[in-house]
Amino acid sequence: MRVYGFHPVREALRRGPAEVGRVLVAAGRGGGRRLEVEALCLRAGVPCEEVERERLDELSGGAAHNGFLAELAPEAGRSAAAPAGAVPGPGPAPEADPDLLVLVEDVQDPRNLGALIRVCEGAGAGGLMIRDRGSAPLSPAAVKASAGAAEWLPVERVTNSADTIRRLKEEGFWVYGAAAGGRPAWETDLRGKVLVVLGGEEKGLRRLTRELCDGLVSLPMRGRVESLNLSTAAAAILYEALRQRTAE
Repeated sequence: MRVYGFHPVREALRRGPAEVGRVLVAAGRGGGRRLEVEALCLRAGVPCEEVERERLDELSGGAAHNGFLAELAPEAGRSAAAPAGAVPGPGPAPEADPDLLVLVEDVQDPRNLGALIRVCEGAGAGGLMIRDRGSAPLSPAAVKASAGAAEWLPVERVTNSADTIRRLKEEGFWVYGAAAGGRPAWETDLRGKVLVVLGGEEKGLRRLTRELCDGLVSLPMRGRVESLNLSTAAAAILYEALRQRTAE
């Protein structure tokens, strides 16, 4: 597997340099970012090679790579082809809250998935679960869109979201689904053990999922558009949860 872009490459080197086979940098790419990547490679003993930009274009499939690409070692655990199960990660950061989890269903755009991962990691969520069937894989495009957060946030693909919700309820979690018509997030108690459930871009929450939720939360829309982007809505809800959890 390959990751490309400055942030994903840097975070791959910071998180688990032993999993990085080599780093490729575009010829002519200079500046502080190149110096930082080269320093991380030197410290970790990872080969850092300069290649023509056209070679990086080819390896990244024409996606924007900003002059940086890392080839992960064959034994590296983050296989985008894995159909289900946990995606190995470093475990929650010291600031992450294991009692704040997120489950997303039917997210189809890898860029949305990557942006959601970035939001979850930034807000200190303890992990993200993705309903496997019908959702985008944790592909290089998703990893790049996460701006390196995919290297830090524990991500798990689950077969059945309803079973996952039932299991977490048994563990003491309160489950809140993001949906129009719910209570505003700031009027909902998002402290304690909380699972936030997000639906897909087109149809939102599945019927059974909605029924299993302890409550629905929403973000009142004051403008002319009917809804927010998946990751934008997640950011508003998760940062409200963070505000409540850190308020004195």
